[in-house]
Amino acid sequence: MVTKREEEYLETIYEITEKKGYAKVTDVARLLNIGLSAVTEMFQKLSNKGYINYEKYSGTTFTKKGEKIAVSLTKKHETLRNFLVILGLDEESADKDACNIEHVIKPDTMKILTMFVEFVQFHEDPLWLERFRTYYETGELLECPRTIERK
Repeated sequence: MVTKREEEYLETIYEITEKKGYAKVTDVARLLNIGLSAVTEMFQKLSNKGYINYEKYSGTTFTKKGEKIAVSLTKKHETLRNFLVILGLDEESADKDACNIEHVIKPDTMKILTMFVEFVQFHEDPLWLERFRTYYETGELLECPRTIERK
């Protein structure tokens, strides 16, 4: 079982390795704003669990097992972030909240959120979404146009 802290490291390592092909202790320490010894300790732990290939003073890469988890976490984060942006949250807040939610959300909930985000992104800016944004911004709940037509 991967802990929340381990997930944060795996996601950070993935972000770095996508850019440069490997991650160093200093890279992760800088991004997470923590000390080198804490990162070294976690690298050793992740290596012992079979998630990364780590040798002291060298770049770290993923094992297949670790990369699978990291890719899954990255997709989960992206979906949650997109969901929150769709609802009207600014991108910075959505990113921070997605970081917290991704570690505790149940798989069934994630599945339905993923399908919802895909559905909304496929149907370019549906009318109901615009009406929701108006409600969110003004607090005014407008009657559905179809309901008005029927009266």
